[in-house]
Amino acid sequence: MSTEHRVPSVTTPEPRRVVLVDSGPALIDGPVDLVTPDGSVLHCDRFRVALCLCKRSSIYPLCDTSHRLRRRREQADSA
Repeated sequence: MSTEHRVPSVTTPEPRRVVLVDSGPALIDGPVDLVTPDGSVLHCDRFRVALCLCKRSSIYPLCDTSHRLRRRREQADSA
């Protein structure tokens, strides 16, 4: 009777893809752990995470699309 021993292979993880959106968030392929300046860790298990770059989000560092509201006001003022 033979027993087969399997050795786990060591593979290099795929790099995370980050997409920067003009006047919008950074889109990061998830899942991802975000470490905030105070050391808190936010585990985001979604397939894509929107990271706020405008700092207007009420759920910062995650995007809540507040950047859209600001852009609409600026466009209305220039019309």
